Amino acid sequence: MARNVTFIGAGNMASAIFGGMVHSGYPAHAITATATRESTLAPLADTLGIRTTTDNMAAIADADVVVLSVKPQIMRQVCETLKDGIQAKKPLIMSVAAGLSAETLEQWLGGDLPVVRCMPNTPSLVGKGASGLYANSRVTDEQRDAVSDLMSAVGIVEWVDEESLLEAVTAVSGSAPAYFFLMFEAMEEAAIKLGLNADAARRLAMQTAYGAAAMGMSSDKPPGELKRNVMSPGGTTEKAIEHLEQAGLRQAVDGAMQACAQRAKEMSAELGKS
Repeated sequence: MARNVTFIGAGNMASAIFGGMVHSGYPAHAITATATRESTLAPLADTLGIRTTTDNMAAIADADVVVLSVKPQIMRQVCETLKDGIQAKKPLIMSVAAGLSAETLEQWLGGDLPVVRCMPNTPSLVGKGASGLYANSRVTDEQRDAVSDLMSAVGIVEWVDEESLLEAVTAVSGSAPAYFFLMFEAMEEAAIKLGLNADAARRLAMQTAYGAAAMGMSSDKPPGELKRNVMSPGGTTEKAIEHLEQAGLRQAVDGAMQACAQRAKEMSAELGKS
């Protein structure tokens, strides 16, 4: 029997998750989504067949899993309005909001609750996501498996044993789509200088990245070996890689990811005080 899953908030990320669930065969009648405006919900009910409501308390009444998917800045207010209903049922809580610790969420909801924090990324919108997951000590193995099943509908999942490691997940996958879009942008600009038109350059760069990622995912070889397999001694690829190395690509990537993780840590401290 499918668990009843309620999404508090029906924005892009929540829509990606419950849309992926439905497309993967999860029963639509077991999914409820809420939003402040009926106009947001009507298309979801029509296209996916899920249950929708603007009443958060009604939505959580029979929920086995409550997914908190509102903006971090309003999370406390939302949690405090849900507290009595959550304490009456004590469902599994899953949050996809960045920067709010499991302890903070549990406290805002009244305490003594199983809480999973999820750090998804925007490719979840096309079923190619990568999500980091952390569970507090009250989450059972069965509940962990349930969350894995839910998030696997939109991509791969990786559990971390320490909540602080979600900051590293943010750096390596949560924010990382933007790193690759920057690379595509730079490659497109360089290709135009070499004579290609923008559309052709963009398609070639993105398809090549897609193919390289697919090769990496299907191989047990480390990235360094895959890189060397593309390079011929004295050839074009070797010359390009030498330039990237000399230009400090590794140091730039490391610095960017360190800055990202540090900002994630700072945001967590700021939001926890709000």
